[in-house]
Amino acid sequence: MRRLILLRHAKSDWPDGIVDPERPLAPRGRTAAPRIGAYIAHEQLVADRVLVSPARRTRETWDLVAAQLPPVKVVASEPRVYDASAARLLSVVREQPREAHSLMLVGHNPGLSDLATLLVSTGAASHLWKMAEKFPTGALAVIDLPVDDWCEVTPGTARLDRFVTPRELTGTD
Repeated sequence: MRRLILLRHAKSDWPDGIVDPERPLAPRGRTAAPRIGAYIAHEQLVADRVLVSPARRTRETWDLVAAQLPPVKVVASEPRVYDASAARLLSVVREQPREAHSLMLVGHNPGLSDLATLLVSTGAASHLWKMAEKFPTGALAVIDLPVDDWCEVTPGTARLDRFVTPRELTGTD
């Protein structure tokens, strides 16, 4: 069994004159990211390996989340996660080393949402419905994969363990 955790970056800002990869987090994102990190720590969802898009908003999200966690074995910037399709993200997932039992991708939509939809076939109806409705900024999808090795991950075989948004953790986002 493998666990894939998808974390969409927290709410970002849109400053004039800043190119997309350099967009920072908005104040709301800087508040939400540590809440998601505290949730990850409390629920013991810390991944063995974390791949972070090189975009500024994803790096800032990860830094704020990581500050709430015990040390992670491997954290790497992964350029293929930026502006990625579900197919590209699935390729990245399939390339991960066997010794990593859990993997977190910190990235963007629509790629993360599309990947989750591609992989998941079962789970609690309320979580499936919520994820299908919207994969908002700061959202966390925890997906269990019935495989022994990442290279065996195939569409439609995973179970959604949970889907959590910053809004649920405080009543606001």
